[in-house]
Parts: sequence; C-alpha cells; structure tokens
Amino acid sequence: MSNENQQPSLVASHANFISGAAKETVGQALGSTEWKQSGTAQKEHAVQDMKAAGEQRDPNKDGWGKAEEIAGKAAGCEGMEQEGAQSKK
Repeated sequence: MSNENQQPSLVASHANFISGAAKETVGQALGSTEWKQSGTAQKEHAVQDMKAAGEQRDPNKDGWGKAEEIAGKAAGCEGMEQEGAQSKK
C-alpha cells in the first residue's frame, strides 16, 4: 500500500467531523453521556486528520479556491476557509 493511500483525506476528515458533531448533539439532546463523549472524541480525531491532510496538500494544485473558502465560512471551519483563500487562482 502506498504512503499516499494511508494519508487522511480532507473530505473524509470533514465528513468524520460532521458525523461526530451530529453524534455529540444527539447525545446532548438525549442526555446520553456515552454518545456525547463518543461524538467529541470523533470530532477531535477528525481535527487531527484534517491538520495532517492539510499539511500534505499543495494549495496551488489541490485547492478548490473560492468555493472552498465559502464552504469554510459557511461551515465555520477556519482551516478550510484559509486553505481556500490560499488556493485561489
């Protein structure tokens, strides 16, 4: 297996973060400490994966530019917003 295949993907990491946030919210709504803690842990792991994936990418060829910047603003993801701004062409 190549090293590239072992690197976390930004898209998968963002999806994992959203899933964790949803799990955390459900846990809060239902009063389930287990769900809340699981969601929090999932979000923390996703943030680490996003950081690792961001460090591996070249904003000049891998970025989505303005669309990524806007999506980052909408999602409240500063890293995504900054990477989009860096990759504008």
